[in-house]
Amino acid sequence: MGIIKQVIVVRRDLGMGTGKIAAQVGHACVLGAEHVRKLNRGWYDAWQESGQEKVVLKVSSLSELEDVKRHAISLSLPWSEVTDAGHTQIAPGTITCISIGPAPEDMIDKVTQSLKLL
Repeated sequence: MGIIKQVIVVRRDLGMGTGKIAAQVGHACVLGAEHVRKLNRGWYDAWQESGQEKVVLKVSSLSELEDVKRHAISLSLPWSEVTDAGHTQIAPGTITCISIGPAPEDMIDKVTQSLKLL
């Protein structure tokens, strides 16, 4: 099966502070993990047993985030989207980030290899 990892892709055009980004990434990690736990228990268990590898990457716009999401969907990768409630820094309903996986690293890398670390 190889290495299983989870990638979080964060929008950097929203002006979110460090704490806000950390909270959004946390939401994405949990949503993505729960989705995969129900969808593909083998990937989830392998990810749990191997230390729950996570990588956080960035994009510069909603359009770029949507492109990443479409690519993940085209490869049948599990993904989850975080939409903010709007209680603090940004408007309600704003898409802040997505998670891809946990899933095999070689599959995720096809989608995210050109993105930069946050």
